[in-house]
Amino acid sequence: MAEANNENPTTEQQGPKLPQKRFFRQRAHVNIFNDVPLDYPINPDEEDWSKLYPVYFRPRTEQAPEQAASDSKRPLSPSLDSTATLAKRGPAASTSTENPLAQVEFADIGCGYGGLLVALAPLFPNTLMVGMEIRTKLVDYLQQRIEALRAFQRNLLAQGGAEWVDVNAKLEQEIAALNQPLNGTKEQHDNGETERLVPGHYENIAAMRINCQKYLPNFFKKGQLSKMFILFADPHFKRRKHKARIISTTMLAEYAYVMRTGGIIYMITDVQDLYNWSISHLDPFPLFERIPNEDILTDPVTTFVINSTEEGKKVARNKGKKYLACYRRIEDPVTN
Repeated sequence: MAEANNENPTTEQQGPKLPQKRFFRQRAHVNIFNDVPLDYPINPDEEDWSKLYPVYFRPRTEQAPEQAASDSKRPLSPSLDSTATLAKRGPAASTSTENPLAQVEFADIGCGYGGLLVALAPLFPNTLMVGMEIRTKLVDYLQQRIEALRAFQRNLLAQGGAEWVDVNAKLEQEIAALNQPLNGTKEQHDNGETERLVPGHYENIAAMRINCQKYLPNFFKKGQLSKMFILFADPHFKRRKHKARIISTTMLAEYAYVMRTGGIIYMITDVQDLYNWSISHLDPFPLFERIPNEDILTDPVTTFVINSTEEGKKVARNKGKKYLACYRRIEDPVTN
């Protein structure tokens, strides 16, 4: 009987496990001007994305950087196997006749614990998304969370017969949740699917440690990104700290460089002073135009921007206000 009891804990420990957030807490404020050791490429062609997206990129070779970058890319596909059938890829997955090569298109600046990435992954299974965060523990937590979710998906595929998530129903639930207050003090957020299959199998999301206010153009080419998320950023309340805010004239120039024409910046905060500061810089900037509120609310991504992040749910539980603004990248009037 004693032997049987000793075997139970071992059995329970088998298989993937989601990390526990309580072991990865870290203070919110980080001095972005400090020279901390970070790995970053000299230019975007030097970055080895295969470490984060092994399904979409092959390991880099010892060729010239431009040739190695081209050879490392695989055609976009949310499957775990390039020869997988559409049923295995998921009901929301569609193949393109152009068969485009993989590249990161969504960037969550200051992604925190990654609630937005996990929520968006099944909705955009053919789109690579990266969460960029300067706090080490949060990056470790999010990447472990993603690796666990991928492992759950692989197990479900191997077992066969697992149910697929209805992404349309999931979107409807998120929209409905906007009008339902979160009660109680217990933290509530979507940990990702561990019992149902999702399109893309979470292979299209990843996290990396980076100081975006120093090295963003080192990772992305001109016009590469189609969506950028700046959600509940550090407000840096003290006036002498305002220069560290993530939205400034200098940073907007870099955002405009890495974003393609028609790309969208999603900005939300619960601090009205930071909201006023942000729009006072975005409104006059010549390469961005504000999207009207009626158009914002028809964008399905907006629902997740408002409701899917851990910080956003915390604000909702405390019955706080959220200030949202979205801006579209427009053509450069000087070059056209």
